[in-house]
Amino acid sequence: MKNFASFPIQNLPDSCAGNNTAYISVQSMGRTVFLSPDVIMFLKGEGNYTYIYIFGGKKYLVSKTLKSLICNLKENFIRVHKSYVVNMDYVVERIEDDRLLRMSCGKEVSVSRRKIKEISGILDHTNLLISA
Repeated sequence: MKNFASFPIQNLPDSCAGNNTAYISVQSMGRTVFLSPDVIMFLKGEGNYTYIYIFGGKKYLVSKTLKSLICNLKENFIRVHKSYVVNMDYVVERIEDDRLLRMSCGKEVSVSRRKIKEISGILDHTNLLISA
């Protein structure tokens, strides 16, 4: 049995090997891809699976729950709905009385009714405009 520590880390940047930055590994076309939290726009949970939408329009499906993935993300990720976690760096607009967030890719993410006040307070500090 081989020790995994002896294998080189190929797909990670040099800064990641000794850093506490958490990368999320996903399988894509038979390869393992490591995603940096900085490129993730939002995550959409569907039961025991999660779609990860990244900058550039790609999306990946992983067999992990949204809750298990949240622990690997930075503080700029906020759960806005039971099915959505967004990276606040990619929110460009709030619409329909703050019930929807438009992401930089053009997709719209729902905000739960119970989280509207909390999310509005956070977004007010980032100076995002509200369009009616």
